[in-house]
Amino acid sequence: MPEGERTAVRPQADPEADQVQPFLLESSEIRGRLLRLERVPSEILRRHDYPEPVARLLAEMLALCGGLASLLKYEGIFTLQASGDGPLRVMVVDVTSEGAMRGYAGFDEDRLDRLVAEANGSQPTVAALFGKGSLAFTVDQGVHSERYQGIVALNGDTLADCLQHYFMQSEQLQSGIVLAAGRRGGAWVSAALVLQRLPEEHIADIEDEDDWRRAMVLQASCSAEELLDDSLPLNDLLYRLFHEEGVRVYEPRALTEACRCSGQRLETVLAAMPREEIEDLKIDGAVEVTCEFCTRVYRFDDNDLQRIYAP
Repeated sequence: MPEGERTAVRPQADPEADQVQPFLLESSEIRGRLLRLERVPSEILRRHDYPEPVARLLAEMLALCGGLASLLKYEGIFTLQASGDGPLRVMVVDVTSEGAMRGYAGFDEDRLDRLVAEANGSQPTVAALFGKGSLAFTVDQGVHSERYQGIVALNGDTLADCLQHYFMQSEQLQSGIVLAAGRRGGAWVSAALVLQRLPEEHIADIEDEDDWRRAMVLQASCSAEELLDDSLPLNDLLYRLFHEEGVRVYEPRALTEACRCSGQRLETVLAAMPREEIEDLKIDGAVEVTCEFCTRVYRFDDNDLQRIYAP
């Protein structure tokens, strides 16, 4: 499992947010990812007036997406998309192989208000928010590579429950996922701790099973407060949890907030639509398109449309 040069875990002077820290439990060859996001969820969520349950779940999904994507080798875009017939219709997060993240959610405000009132102050479950739905993750490496997609029903109480069930049933990968999200100084932060046992380590051996159970117990001992504590460096947290397992770390990977929308891309979309339909979309003499991810508004007036539809 080549992942770059190994270095022993040592205390850090200061924690580094918005990065994925890969690591390995040497005693059992279980790989893991630990990440804490601060600027990414803060920047994404400040643009949207999402209700608390939606904002919290989107912050968790950003951490989950960053953790899962870092377990893969790909050149392109990794996407997590949850959708259903409940109050929360859709939630999408994606990350490029360079670490650029974005995300958004679409919901029915009236239905969500009723659900929140019924929850009486607690976070509604994923199943309650999405209703009957599914969670899909897609790896898109461009036109020259086949897309990979996995789909799991949203039957669990949390995103972690849904993904752990999928990995075990469909990929034969034992996985442990812990997610956390909360506010710090009014801004959202989130974190994820992911452990995964690769297929080649799936040996029907009592000692190996004991290793995995011990790793799960240690992971479960990690609290949300520890995951989100910006005064606790990531490597210090790993040492606190897994030092008896011989934890090793690799080069961390930075994550940033960045939307990929552009006027040129939208012009390509408009050019593929009949001109008559575009005319019906005009407001005050121009077509306006708002990016769902970053809320940026693109305006195309008659001169722009004439240029787009020119022979």
